[in-house]
Amino acid sequence: MTTIDLSSNHFEGVIPKTLKDLSSLWLLNLSHNNLIGHIPMELGQLNTLEALDLSWNWLTGNILQELTRMNFLAFLNVSQNHLVGPIPHGLQFNTFENYSYGGNLDLCGLPLSKQCGTSDSSHVPQPLESAEEGESYFFSGFSWELVVIGYSFGLVVGTVMWSLMFKYRKSKWFVEFFDGLMPHKRRRPKKRAQRRRT
Repeated sequence: MTTIDLSSNHFEGVIPKTLKDLSSLWLLNLSHNNLIGHIPMELGQLNTLEALDLSWNWLTGNILQELTRMNFLAFLNVSQNHLVGPIPHGLQFNTFENYSYGGNLDLCGLPLSKQCGTSDSSHVPQPLESAEEGESYFFSGFSWELVVIGYSFGLVVGTVMWSLMFKYRKSKWFVEFFDGLMPHKRRRPKKRAQRRRT
């Protein structure tokens, strides 16, 4: 067993500690489930593990220093959980960026901008944002931009039309312009009546 990908299911419960027995495992993906509890320190015994993805679960507790024992870990993602405390340092953990820890509002230390030992009184924990909520926010902002663009375009066109009307000062030009937009049939003069009179 070298790879385990159980992502995007509805698995519940804790991460089993017996995963440490899979000594040849190099990829472990348990993301997008409903896993709870702590990240087991036994995962640090997976010396050949290169990719670990535990994102989008309900994991709590600290990221333990024991996890820095994974010498070949090249990819780590524990984002969108409820992890707390300082991020451990050492070996591969010094190479991971912000996205590896995003969404854990109570994590602190590098590479995050939040320093450990500081409290933010204005911080109010928010529930994890679902994909549908993110899409609705995007489309609401997108429609607002369309409104502004449409209003600006209409304002420019209206200003140009108004200035042309005052420049020529001829209401006839204005009438002919709209007659061109909405052409209508004009009645022809009755020639028969004229012939009878002659």
